[in-house]
Amino acid sequence: MVAHSVLVIGNRTYSSWSLRGWLVMAQAGLPFDEEMIWLDMPDHKSAMRAATGGVGTVPTLRIGDICIADSLAIAEYAAEKAPDAGLWPKDAMDRALARSLTARMHSGFTNLRRDCPMNLSNRFLDFKPDDGVLADLAVLQAAWTECLNRSAGPYLFGAFGAVDAFFAPVAIRVYGFNLSLSPQCMDYVNALLDHPLVQQWITAARLEQDVQRPRTDRLTAGGFTPGDWPILRDR
Repeated sequence: MVAHSVLVIGNRTYSSWSLRGWLVMAQAGLPFDEEMIWLDMPDHKSAMRAATGGVGTVPTLRIGDICIADSLAIAEYAAEKAPDAGLWPKDAMDRALARSLTARMHSGFTNLRRDCPMNLSNRFLDFKPDDGVLADLAVLQAAWTECLNRSAGPYLFGAFGAVDAFFAPVAIRVYGFNLSLSPQCMDYVNALLDHPLVQQWITAARLEQDVQRPRTDRLTAGGFTPGDWPILRDR
């Protein structure tokens, strides 16, 4: 008998790591239920610990009594359970490069992640990136360009996989903070935003109530436009 799987996530408006874990599980076609922890609740940390067997982070995948924490571990679990889903490229060198980029996203690009937090309730069209954010974008663009030139797109290794799931929240940041990238990289951003599973996440995020975070989350400048997140497929 297969143990029941529950993916514990934060609310969709803000939780970039939850999006990554949810995307790899959904792309793999694995059945799971969701348990939402609202990150704006005063007691959300205790609720997270209770839901994740004491781990205290999202996403966490509960399978029976086992808790698999961390989006990268969830991606590897999903790839092993659904080997035909193509979460990692078939070619050994491409697979190694995809894992390398996923790990870099997992632990790097801290300026971009800090100064441009994922926020699906607002856009910040006049945001001015500092040198740290620009440096992260330059590194990101170089890595994406190398892969897109190898694969011819639309995703980094041709088909949507785990590495693209890890960069989907970056695409949301690029769009939400009106960041500038090359036309080739913007095509990749748009491909990520238009992916049906990303669209499904964005659509669900728009139904969340009372999540429009005020301008206190490390944002230095820009236009605060509540609710200015269109369903991107319609743009």
